[in-house]
Amino acid sequence: MVHDPARITRRDDGSLLTCGTAPISLCFAMPPKAARSRSPRLRPHPHLYEINTWVWLEQLSKRLGKKITLAEVPDAEWDALAQMGFDIVWLMGVWKRSPESRRVMLTDPGNFAAYSLALPHWKPGDIVGSPYAVMDYSPDPRIGTWDALDGVREKLRTRGMALFLDFVGNHMSPDHLWTRNHPEFFVLGSLDDYIQNPTAFSPGDTDDGGCFIALGRDPYFPPWKDVVQLNYFQPAMRAAMIDVLREIARHCDGVRCDMAMLQLTDIFENVWGQLLGNAPRPLQEFWAEAHAAVPELILLAECYWGTEPRLLDLGFSYVYDKELYDEVRDTRIGDVRGRLGAGLEFNSQRARFLENHDEPRRASTFGNERLNAVGTLMGTLPGLRFYHQGELEGLKNRTPIFLRMVADEPPDPVSTAFFQKILRITNDDVLHDGKWSVLEIAPEGDSSSWNLIAYEWKSAKAWKVIVVNLAGNPSQGRLRLGDRVLAKREYIFNDELNEARYRRAGEELHDVGLFVRLEAYQAHVFTVAPA
Repeated sequence: MVHDPARITRRDDGSLLTCGTAPISLCFAMPPKAARSRSPRLRPHPHLYEINTWVWLEQLSKRLGKKITLAEVPDAEWDALAQMGFDIVWLMGVWKRSPESRRVMLTDPGNFAAYSLALPHWKPGDIVGSPYAVMDYSPDPRIGTWDALDGVREKLRTRGMALFLDFVGNHMSPDHLWTRNHPEFFVLGSLDDYIQNPTAFSPGDTDDGGCFIALGRDPYFPPWKDVVQLNYFQPAMRAAMIDVLREIARHCDGVRCDMAMLQLTDIFENVWGQLLGNAPRPLQEFWAEAHAAVPELILLAECYWGTEPRLLDLGFSYVYDKELYDEVRDTRIGDVRGRLGAGLEFNSQRARFLENHDEPRRASTFGNERLNAVGTLMGTLPGLRFYHQGELEGLKNRTPIFLRMVADEPPDPVSTAFFQKILRITNDDVLHDGKWSVLEIAPEGDSSSWNLIAYEWKSAKAWKVIVVNLAGNPSQGRLRLGDRVLAKREYIFNDELNEARYRRAGEELHDVGLFVRLEAYQAHVFTVAPA
């Protein structure tokens, strides 16, 4: 479906569309994606855009001068995301919020500084609780209804995009109905456990008051204060959660699974074994059962600790690549090279990001001085290319997930210009349908070639070569092309990122390679063709 760029880039009053917390200038014309249809089938190496749904609706409501839910979101907003080349929209935080989570987050003074940074002069009514303390798997009234959610899914499908939602498998809010009706679904402690460690349990809401439910936690951190822990050794609970997943799957195309590794049997047992008594170990991993129940649902795992291969084997299509994020952030170039050397299948299943709602803003972590290098790398590697609301505008203030709104922040022109360019480049078919492979760079004059990462995307119709300098100093080397070129031809290297063209003799390219020199944290994205 082709959209009129003049219609989608500006509103009737001439102002720019909003896809973040500030006016966005990234809604540019782009060729339509190949073979767009109403099917949610994704092209290889898709682009995902995460939206904090509650905050986004508040921003749109402010702009439109009336309170709106998902059903009233202007079509131009979905058009804009399609034109930017996104394949997936993840509406984060659509499920019913918990009053108990709101109370906990409102009364914890440890949160106040973050609230004030994101929303100066915030008021108690601005705290709405965590989207990951789910009270019920139905849309929150502020967000909309099931019909509204289905309408969004259909609108996205007509634009060739898929809808992702959240599945929070590890825990629920303390005021979820199950805590009263099915306390056996949760990890339970005794009165003695509660007395010894009262900050690790929530007194259950049962008639006799003798139920103490463990608070959910990551084993490396204190318990989360506003959620209670589901028991994955409890067969009826597992069946109930799979029923929840079946219901979610009726309304979306994929789910981002929060802390997915915590449901792995050995990890769950290591964390909670002392409270499980003689409960028998499940015969099958939960995620294998879940995938079998909803085989068409695309599963994206938030996961850590080297659990990525196991989750992929259990049915996930994509897993977070937090290790690559850490390697790039810490300039561990050898580790980056080793990761890319693992091959196409390994890399195609990783979700690459520079920020998300759990990480600091890209602009504060990497700054604009590193943007060309890290943004080009994450945007052109195989895998799920993951962008976060506000990232494209270069916003610096992180949005606490407990807030309903945040203060306006002006977009950064350097960031908007870069992301406009890289999204246009990476919408090219060759970066989705082409063959990807790592290229060798040999030393030339010094040893700085170690700082350069190079790879190609190649198809019968197109050839792109990407070179990135991840170091804070100038680096150079010879890009080995060998028989990829003919010695008797000349070649044009069109650098789309820096808007420069170079003509090179095939003999030099074939015999010694392309000489490349990049300043600190810079990159090339070459389209290569015979002269």
